[in-house]
Amino acid sequence: MKVVEAPVDIGGLITRSRGIKNGSPHIAGTGVLVRTIVRMYQQGLGPEEIAAEYGHLTLAQVHAALTYYHANRQAVEDEIAGQDAEAARLEREHARPRTPR
Repeated sequence: MKVVEAPVDIGGLITRSRGIKNGSPHIAGTGVLVRTIVRMYQQGLGPEEIAAEYGHLTLAQVHAALTYYHANRQAVEDEIAGQDAEAARLEREHARPRTPR
């Protein structure tokens, strides 16, 4: 039996709405997805560097996104894996066939 984790709310800093960003968690008042912050973090950028990349984000917003990730790691990892799988599928579907030389 698989245990389903309940999402942890990080106050008003992180939000998710069915009609916005396909229901993916994002930083409230912005179009920045939690998974975007997580990808940058996984690539080695620190919270300060991520905030600097997005001049309109505060350090608190970046930390809130990372806190959401750590509190809901499996759900966010599953979403990232799903996005990667969809990107790979589209890449295969739209790749030009190679012609033999």
